[in-house]
Amino acid sequence: MEKKQLAALALALTLVSAAASHLSSQPSHEFDADLLNEKHAALGNDGAPVYDIRYEVTFDRAAAPGRAIHVEMSFRSESGGPVVLSLPAWTPGSYELDNFARFVKDFSASAGSGPIRWEKTDYDTWRIHSEEAGPITVSFDYLADTLDTGMAWSEDDFAFFNGTNLFLYPEGQGLDFPASVAIRTEPEWRVATGMRQVGGGREFTADSYHDLVDMPFFVGRFDVDSTRVEDIWYRLATYPEGAVAGEERDELTRQIEAMIPPMAAVFGETPWNDYTILAVFDEGYPGGSALEHQNSHLGIYATGFVGSPILPLVLAHEVFHAWNVKRLRPEALWPYEYDRAQPTTLLWVSEGITDYYADLAMVRGGNALPDFFYQVTSQKIGQVTSGGPVALEDASLSTWIEPADGTAYVYYPKGSLAGLLLDILIRDASDNRASLDAVMRDLYQNEFKAGSGFTGEEWWAAVSRAAGGRSFDDFQARYIAGRDQYPWGEVLPLAGLRYVEEETTSPRIGVGLTPDSLGARIASVSEGSTAAAAGAEVGDVLLQVGEITVEGFDWAGRYRSRYAEEQEGSPLDIVILRDGRETILYGELRFGTSVQRRIEEIPDASPKAVRIRQGILTGEVDE
Repeated sequence: MEKKQLAALALALTLVSAAASHLSSQPSHEFDADLLNEKHAALGNDGAPVYDIRYEVTFDRAAAPGRAIHVEMSFRSESGGPVVLSLPAWTPGSYELDNFARFVKDFSASAGSGPIRWEKTDYDTWRIHSEEAGPITVSFDYLADTLDTGMAWSEDDFAFFNGTNLFLYPEGQGLDFPASVAIRTEPEWRVATGMRQVGGGREFTADSYHDLVDMPFFVGRFDVDSTRVEDIWYRLATYPEGAVAGEERDELTRQIEAMIPPMAAVFGETPWNDYTILAVFDEGYPGGSALEHQNSHLGIYATGFVGSPILPLVLAHEVFHAWNVKRLRPEALWPYEYDRAQPTTLLWVSEGITDYYADLAMVRGGNALPDFFYQVTSQKIGQVTSGGPVALEDASLSTWIEPADGTAYVYYPKGSLAGLLLDILIRDASDNRASLDAVMRDLYQNEFKAGSGFTGEEWWAAVSRAAGGRSFDDFQARYIAGRDQYPWGEVLPLAGLRYVEEETTSPRIGVGLTPDSLGARIASVSEGSTAAAAGAEVGDVLLQVGEITVEGFDWAGRYRSRYAEEQEGSPLDIVILRDGRETILYGELRFGTSVQRRIEEIPDASPKAVRIRQGILTGEVDE
């Protein structure tokens, strides 16, 4: 995500709309532990150690009307004296401070003899006063009303939450403590999570706080089933019941089965015992978003995503994150700190390179043809080109403050394109004996498995090793730290490809579309367009344009072909659905000029270039 994957999904939605409308070294960001310790000392935040930590989470029919999740945290104090508890300010992967303490209400604390005194020391920290060692319980209600992948949300029969939302941690004793979680809910309701189950009930356990808050939960009525891929179970949980069913569920399951092996091949292993996909489909949700976790991910999608080629693409992105960012990640994000921002210049590797491999997984796994990869890559080039110059390192740093200039998420598509360039250059320099895959495996083995994050120097050293010692200093200075335009004309032919831009005039409708359960809903109307002149409005569902029914991802191409030779200004009826009623709008045919971008294969490419191209599409290298 990832900013909840808004950038990648903005691109995905661009593709949906496009298909539906015409189908040097890195600065150190080390955490200043001394500074935080000084802050805690000043606030008295170095609390007494605690153990036997347990959380009870209650969501049932009684709690649902108030959209509240009840939380009880119990533990034993090792000695008398204050215990200091804090709630995270953000969820890793979201790269924004959400300050979850603002959703807490009715906080209380008690010991064996009854209520005990407590106070806030800052906005997300509570000091609990205990006169003697022994058991202590704190409780509160958490407002679950935010439909966001990093938050908590509920309906009358369902709730999801992230551990960062609910689970307080004790200050002053580190985050390696084990803990257990019990879910209290209706007997017939279900529970799904990536957390390790204890026994056969609704008890779960985690070995550390990092694990505890990295495994979101579904509680309530939802569909769930599993499939086995290379001896590992993958669970698919979807809400509401029936949202993904029948042939569409079967096809999505097949796509999941196909995408996993080529991603696992990049790293040489699958480091989890099982994986859980948690997906919410909501008719009113504007598009889609998803957030990665170490053996699961949580996504929220408009209902129109069901059956679209974009849904498995997003799933592939999130699953790849379980290797790249949840395990292999920049040094500035190792370990996670939950009370502060953790900016890094390398977020383009975590998000952009992941986006590149998600595209490849679709092709390598057989879920899409090479033309799909060329199409999404062309779309990314157009998106980056239209956005103006921005350095990937700058965009990676700035995402935490969401710049108003529109560059907050450019590290997704631009980082993905950097991945393609690096892959080609590595394969060319090594005579296709190595690839970007080798870089990912190198860092995974030598940094993640050594218990550390990677630095910029380590990233570029791994790239150079894969390329047989070739220097990438100039590439890094110009295209990663710098703002030079990417050298498509020089690099793509090394893989038997070329980038083409053509200005074309064709029938245009002038709407941006987003999918929902009723079809293609109009999200924007261009001024002076066919749709605007006819009276189309944002929120209408587009059903038919002239003789062309708006269905399938090729309908806009069929529309352009059908009316390309017609006279501009000819009558053109547009059928929409507005307020539940089918309505005919009377418009006229209008043409528009646009730049068509595409990547295409060079028919007479050299044998080496063809081998490189095939290697990218299949994941193979030459011996």
